[in-house]
Amino acid sequence: MRLSRRHFIAAAGAAATLTLWPNLSALASTNDQRLLVVLLRGGVDGLHLLPPRDDAAYARLRGALAPQNARALNADFALHPALEFAHSLYARGQLLPVVAIAPPYRQRSHFEAQDCLENGTASANGAASGWLNRCVAAMRGGEALAVSAVMPLIMRGPGAATTWSPPLPEDVDPILLQRLQSLYAADPQLSGAFARALDSQGAGMQVGTARGARLPQAMSAAARFMAAADGPRLGFVEDSGWDTHSNQAAVLARKLGELDAGLRAFQDGAAPIWERTAIAIVSEFGRTAAVNGTAGTDHGTGGLALLAGGAVHGGRIAGDWPGLAPAALNEGRDLRATSDLRGLFKGLLVEHLRLPESALEDQVFPDSRAVRAMPGLIV
Repeated sequence: MRLSRRHFIAAAGAAATLTLWPNLSALASTNDQRLLVVLLRGGVDGLHLLPPRDDAAYARLRGALAPQNARALNADFALHPALEFAHSLYARGQLLPVVAIAPPYRQRSHFEAQDCLENGTASANGAASGWLNRCVAAMRGGEALAVSAVMPLIMRGPGAATTWSPPLPEDVDPILLQRLQSLYAADPQLSGAFARALDSQGAGMQVGTARGARLPQAMSAAARFMAAADGPRLGFVEDSGWDTHSNQAAVLARKLGELDAGLRAFQDGAAPIWERTAIAIVSEFGRTAAVNGTAGTDHGTGGLALLAGGAVHGGRIAGDWPGLAPAALNEGRDLRATSDLRGLFKGLLVEHLRLPESALEDQVFPDSRAVRAMPGLIV
């Protein structure tokens, strides 16, 4: 069996690992909120997920790659058409897109950016533990669950955290496919053939995807555990395959459909706790503003976060939108990041989990006093 902290890969019939949760009845019902963090590994193209409407600069940069029939949210932005359930959450005030956001790491290495996001510091090597684990320790009660075959960095540390992974059918190693995709994307003669070969095999052969779609399965499992009366208050789910150097429209139509199905599955499974739950959907960075030569986009900086759940103050767009005019782009190629993801996480921990800001600055996000908690995220 191949194991990686970045992906969960299990052979057919692998035994599931399940830790029994301790009794959390000591927690007051008024302090029983749930937080699920969903990390989409690979760098999600926020400009494809949340395209600006009637924007001449966007039309010039994206051309035919711009999604058709996007679902309008307001006068300025729309959602990708695959996000049908997410659109309904926005209409109910339970989805909040946050634009132009990124970790403090602003380079283009997947692994360094993910490490920075997960360790909760200003750099890739800033801590050996994860901020969600340190959050568990600061809460002084409860546990955290990572739906993953191995403990991800974000959950490593002295706090009470465990992992659970469902048995999955043996499939092509998504790490190998993702690395091959990057190599083939650089070759104009072979990139198209590689993308067509993946498509011809169906969803089970796509980068980061197993038959049956892992993300909805993982989010459904997280809901089942977190909805239990003695279940974990913090959860983590990860998904790979969002590195869209080529054939982006087809890949993201499928992947965003899986994300939408995952949101629906979580709400269905977590109905008893939905009104006191917040879900933070994040990625390590965004993509280039312009299309590359293989109908995809390359590693960028400014990205997108989505908050969902009954506890979220949604039905609006948050963040500081810098625009896509040439002078506004970072290094002339990327959406400029105007918000630090740590500010988003701080806002959730203060307003939703009711942690004191002093604990955030000293323990959960060390040396982050200059990063203010983003206000108004929670109802």
